[in-house]
Amino acid sequence: METIIVKDNIEGGKKAFELIKEGMKQDAKVLGLATGSTPVTLYKEMVASDLDFTDMTSINLDEYFGLSPENPQSYHHFMQEQLFSHKPFKETYVPDGLADENSEPARYNQIIAEHPIDIQILGIGTNAHIGFNEPGTSFDSTTRKVALTDSTIESNKRNFDTVEEVPRFAYSMGIKNILSAKKIILMAFGEEKAEAIKHTIEGPVTTEVPASVLQQHPNVVIIVDEAAAKLIQH
Repeated sequence: METIIVKDNIEGGKKAFELIKEGMKQDAKVLGLATGSTPVTLYKEMVASDLDFTDMTSINLDEYFGLSPENPQSYHHFMQEQLFSHKPFKETYVPDGLADENSEPARYNQIIAEHPIDIQILGIGTNAHIGFNEPGTSFDSTTRKVALTDSTIESNKRNFDTVEEVPRFAYSMGIKNILSAKKIILMAFGEEKAEAIKHTIEGPVTTEVPASVLQQHPNVVIIVDEAAAKLIQH
């Protein structure tokens, strides 16, 4: 596990982009992508670059259950706005928030199996969730419908007019899916992520800190700004 401390999220986005560019030179073909505010600076770097992604496949971590792809709050819409409308990919996959909960997880697991992820981008929640894998999630979990915790709903309400509008469920890749990626880049910015980062890097591997399982992966890079890194030994 390599930790890179950067000045701010802009520098963090540049560093993550460098790693993706390097991976593509080494024939990476499938990117696992994340949503939320954390990867936005990375996507800006990707959009501003002269890199061609038309031979690349992307697979997103998650999507709110019950939201259509056209909904402005959906992760489909987010990815379209931030990246896909500017940089076309060969194929892009995001869970279908309107799909049947009995069939969508199996469909998505099959997509991941057929397109092994070369580089997975992750953010991290204040409770150390990755994807929507909340504390207590089994490390053997795969794509499924998950209930969001109160803290996650609270964190996500900034994107909605009222907290009541925040979906209570999502489809999310499981931890086993995430760990199947050849390389994982986790990004975290801001003081509110400092405790989660400390437990992820220095704490015991436990399902109560979902991101701590990354200690068991052979190729993980953690990019943090000074505020998020303030509690770790360095």
